[in-house]
Amino acid sequence: MSTGAADQHALSRVPASDVVEHLISEMTLEEKLAQLAGVWVNASTDGDSVAPLQSQMAGDSRAWDDIISQGLGQITRMYGTVPLEPEEGARRLAAAQEQIMAASRFGIPAQVHEECLAGLAAWKATAFPVPLAWGATFNPALVEQMATRIGRSMRSLGVHQGLAPVLDVVRDLRWGRVEETIGEDPYLVGTVATAYVQGLESTGIVSTLKHFVGYAASRAGRNHAPVSMGPRELADVMLPPFEMALRHGGARSVMHAYTDVDGVPAAANRALLTGLLRQDWGFTGTVVADYFGVAFLDVTHGVAADSGDAAVLALTAGVDVELPTVNCFGTPLLARVRDGAVDESLVDRALRRVLTQKAELGLLSPDFSAAPPALGASIDLDPVEDRALARELAAQSLVLLSNRSFDGTPALPLPPAGPIGVVGPLADDPFAMLGCYSFDAHVGASHPHVPMGISVPSVAAVAAARFGSVATSVTGNCESATEEQIAEACRVAASVDTCVVVVGDNAGLFGRGTSGEGNDAADLRLPGDQHSMLDRVLAACADSGSRAVVVVLSGRPYALGDFVDRAHAIVQGFFPGEAGGEALWDVLTGVVNPSGKLPVSIPGSSGGQPGTYLHSRLAGHTEVSALDPSALFSFGHGLSYTSFELSGHQSSSPAMTTSEAVTVSCTVTNTGSRSGAEIVQLYLEDPVGEVVRPVRELIGYARVELSAGASAEVEFTVHADRTSFTGLDLQRVVTPGLVKLHVSTSSTFDAATHEVILHGPRRVVGFDREMLTPVRVRRLG
Repeated sequence: MSTGAADQHALSRVPASDVVEHLISEMTLEEKLAQLAGVWVNASTDGDSVAPLQSQMAGDSRAWDDIISQGLGQITRMYGTVPLEPEEGARRLAAAQEQIMAASRFGIPAQVHEECLAGLAAWKATAFPVPLAWGATFNPALVEQMATRIGRSMRSLGVHQGLAPVLDVVRDLRWGRVEETIGEDPYLVGTVATAYVQGLESTGIVSTLKHFVGYAASRAGRNHAPVSMGPRELADVMLPPFEMALRHGGARSVMHAYTDVDGVPAAANRALLTGLLRQDWGFTGTVVADYFGVAFLDVTHGVAADSGDAAVLALTAGVDVELPTVNCFGTPLLARVRDGAVDESLVDRALRRVLTQKAELGLLSPDFSAAPPALGASIDLDPVEDRALARELAAQSLVLLSNRSFDGTPALPLPPAGPIGVVGPLADDPFAMLGCYSFDAHVGASHPHVPMGISVPSVAAVAAARFGSVATSVTGNCESATEEQIAEACRVAASVDTCVVVVGDNAGLFGRGTSGEGNDAADLRLPGDQHSMLDRVLAACADSGSRAVVVVLSGRPYALGDFVDRAHAIVQGFFPGEAGGEALWDVLTGVVNPSGKLPVSIPGSSGGQPGTYLHSRLAGHTEVSALDPSALFSFGHGLSYTSFELSGHQSSSPAMTTSEAVTVSCTVTNTGSRSGAEIVQLYLEDPVGEVVRPVRELIGYARVELSAGASAEVEFTVHADRTSFTGLDLQRVVTPGLVKLHVSTSSTFDAATHEVILHGPRRVVGFDREMLTPVRVRRLG
């Protein structure tokens, strides 16, 4: 492409693929490489980091004008690096894009990306609940609405790509990033993540699936630690969510994981990034590096001798874009191409993908405007509609774990009268609501002089607003409490009718907190002094006759076996976002009927990890081990203030071929006195497998909302492909034999079981198989 306006307009009339090929043919090697990296303009190299080893990864030290002289692939987090008024961010972005377009021969603007895991990670933007809370809703449609609203905000700011969702399936609950995952089951993760992708992509934002693949299974739950996982577990547990989000969600970007699997780092794994992702699955979008992930091939993995070798490994494997800033894909890669260590055709391959995506986004159009659509107007990134949606999502995510009798009636919902106390380390802490990728926890915490950009009322603040006088005792923090603070909490607990004890986590990064990236746990005991504090407060409640309600606001599940028979009620929330305090009191007081179900199991004791509900027979409780890993509250568990009955169980056939489908159905009736929602869950059991199979695995679910006395029919269509697994020959297969379909309300409570015989040949299936279990909910009467 020449620099003349006439040539630009002429090219605008030809197909995008021809424009891309013309650009590739005209660009110098330096201009090509400039499109394959980002620049993190406002990033700090001292003090608190928001990316691993950030202080050691300064990147390109040249002046801005020099960096952009050949063009620029991406701008990293213009809005999400420091607290910045949205209007100022829009002005800076417009200026940067104008400079980039003017500086290089081809006038190609940069693609702009931001984090958007729990809402757009920018100052003053809505902080939605974290992904683990999305999983607890079992409501993909609501998650899609959230992602759509996030995407619209991003588009208005001139952003093109969002680094979300996380599709890692939890394998070790000690891992610090559990809060960023959707849960411990691949079908739940895949379906909810796909809904998020659909919402984000519907607004034109490129959704980036991460972390490909195996990251959540790092050894001992330690961030970046090696992954000891065989190909079968990888294929059956870790890969399906990515398959779903690509095929059914239409995601246009994938981010490689930091970890190595069996000694091969993902960033250097050609079989993964090119063989599986592109050749087998047909992916045509971009593969981007997790922050500094290319350099880590040298710095942390030790599979490259220097930055140049790291660049060659990553480019050859299939990494197209180095993020967050140029380290290896600049001068080091240029030298390797020049000396023949890597062929320029591999640079062209990555460039073709990058430019094709820029064309899809309108960045190669002569009509592109550097000014974000919202520039020149007052920008509200936390509108009332978003706050309302955040509150609804938070309310649906709260899980009522237990609800024992108090004075002859269930402890919850709370009665309208009587003194209330709120104690615990998180009693009056707004950060109890925020995950580590919410801006105020992710970045704002490093700028203590800057106020929070949004309103995030604490548990105690909401209580005071609703009930007037509330006795409050902030019992230290998540990591420590003094004897005097614990004694004060006990005094408050003994002086009120109802004591709400708020425990859990503070999210942060790399040691700044108890949950979040780099904040891995040694075990699942409540952090710091919280276990002993809770023990003493519950004793004080028992002595005084106070109602004891335990609220856990955390990024991972913690062992609650020592408290379940002593607390009158326990409510679990997973960083429920800016409206989490309001949503919590809606549930505690009965304004909202709880409907959340656990996306992860809650253990009884702090040891016995790693373990999830998705295990084989010998990974559960057996007579050959003294250690019982059974969950205290299992995956899929959650109580309600009403009651439901599942009846009228039917199956369309007791048999099908290995290429057919069967339907199973039931009637769900709200037998209680108030409206509510039940999550009907369908589990597969393969009693005799070609290889060792899980005791059960989720293959379908339906959220059924019913008024008191109402009924609905729920029908699942289960294709034989849904029984597939990775066989002895490492191919995904459907095999003949008996399977059991359990209609359930949790992974440990079955309402009915249907036995189905599959007959016919052993059948190999692939990426085009049936990945989903369609479900139909029909209201009756």
